[in-house]
Amino acid sequence: MTHTETASRPTPPRPNPHRTPLRRALAFVRNTWRGLTSMRTALVLLFLLALAALPGALLPQWDLNAEKTRSYITENGWWGQLLDRLQLFDVYSSVWFSAVYLLLMVSLIGCLVPRTGDYVRAMRAGPVRTPRNLSRLPHHVRTEVAAAPDDVVATARRRLRGWRVAERTEADGARTLSAERGYLRETGNLVFHFGMLGIVIAFAGGALYSYEGQVIVHADGQEFCNSGIFAYDSFNPGLRVDGTGLTPFCVRVDDFEPTYTDAGQPISYDADIRYQSGADLESGTWREHHLEVNEPLRTEGDRVYLLGHGYAPTFTVTWPDGESRTQTIQWRPTDQTTLLSQGATKFDPPGITDSEVRRDNQLAVTGLFAPTAALHGNILTSAFPNLTDPAAAVDVMRGDLGIDSGQPQSIFEIDQSMVDSGRLERVARENLRVGESVTLDDGTRVSFDGVRRWVSLQVSHDPTQGWMLGFAIAMFVGLGASLAVKRRRFWVRVTPAGDAGNDLRRSVVELGGLARTDQAGYGEEFSALARDVLDRTPRERKAP
Repeated sequence: MTHTETASRPTPPRPNPHRTPLRRALAFVRNTWRGLTSMRTALVLLFLLALAALPGALLPQWDLNAEKTRSYITENGWWGQLLDRLQLFDVYSSVWFSAVYLLLMVSLIGCLVPRTGDYVRAMRAGPVRTPRNLSRLPHHVRTEVAAAPDDVVATARRRLRGWRVAERTEADGARTLSAERGYLRETGNLVFHFGMLGIVIAFAGGALYSYEGQVIVHADGQEFCNSGIFAYDSFNPGLRVDGTGLTPFCVRVDDFEPTYTDAGQPISYDADIRYQSGADLESGTWREHHLEVNEPLRTEGDRVYLLGHGYAPTFTVTWPDGESRTQTIQWRPTDQTTLLSQGATKFDPPGITDSEVRRDNQLAVTGLFAPTAALHGNILTSAFPNLTDPAAAVDVMRGDLGIDSGQPQSIFEIDQSMVDSGRLERVARENLRVGESVTLDDGTRVSFDGVRRWVSLQVSHDPTQGWMLGFAIAMFVGLGASLAVKRRRFWVRVTPAGDAGNDLRRSVVELGGLARTDQAGYGEEFSALARDVLDRTPRERKAP
């Protein structure tokens, strides 16, 4: 190899002693933080959060309807099981939803804190100095007027009332005014984003400290008291709610009256209730209230909603020895159009102390209830949702109901496994109207005595609801201000014309304007401002 070839070989780069692994790690963390706290990243995360919430609206959720979720998984096989493993049936408490939520909160905080600091510094600094060359601005006027500089400056100050104005004197003796308006635009922008951050935080607070429960109450004076989880048929607590320390109040449902069209469509649901809360619980005072759908009772920070209604047939079982038991248990509507209902009313035989004998002789009245009976052959159905001609198609089951097994059991149905195993058998089937009865093979008589209405109430407690409303209003106000307000600047430079000793009553006036947004309309405003400033004194001539 020649000397020339050796000299032309490129020298390998020397390692930078300052690029240590620690410095590279710090640079990576710094760049990651800058990317995370940018407004673009916050908007992307907000879009991802909205996208992640879609499965919660489209798919059944475990915490809202476990039975429907289980059925959905069973019907869809491996696909349903995959969705369950991906936590798509438990969206709002899933790992991936929580991760997006926390990243959005961190991004918003990291974005807004420095922007707020910049905004405060800009507000304290005041309008910027007048540019040296105003002719380069989008809006510019230069003219000579027959007025002293002091008069022109005074005229401009009066016209710019309402603007933030700073007056300065330059090195060559020129007088300048720097005016700026539209600071509320950036204020509105910050209010909008802080409102968004507030909603994110309030939503998290609601998930921690809110609760929601549903309960069925008979509309015949039955009471419900918000004294604990045991008082509810279903209860969905927040992450920090253990069911103790609930807001104490009681509700008594005296009457319920639905209104339907001739076609059976509901027009209104009205419930007459009485309630106690606060000091009323100690004094025993009941306050009357008319409860309607979407018009909840608000008391002690809780809201009581009227969700729906149904029917609770009354059955009496009379055993051969004369002992009788009467029960009124709500049945669940299977057809919301006609309120055809299905349920199970369960009885324990009286006077039997032997547990084995007692379990073998338990009774359940199951079947269908129709508020307005209609028969298709011998099959009972309902023709109208209101209570006009009630009837029940009952199956009387005898045997072990499984209620002593220690396993939870629905009040609306019997344990089908007991039927499949032969431990629970059907001993009678009959269509009954009010006042009719059926007699079993051992002389036991089951009578259909009547029917009562029940209403479904929902109690909702969310201590962050007021904050959510306030932050939402702040978002809309801030968005309106950021869209409606235009940020613009206006400068005035006044220089004596020629030597001051020759003519003190003539001035060269330069006006410049700049809109800090892309919104149109500042050209007209600038022309109006320039005209008002200049037309107050005679205009001698314009500079070429």
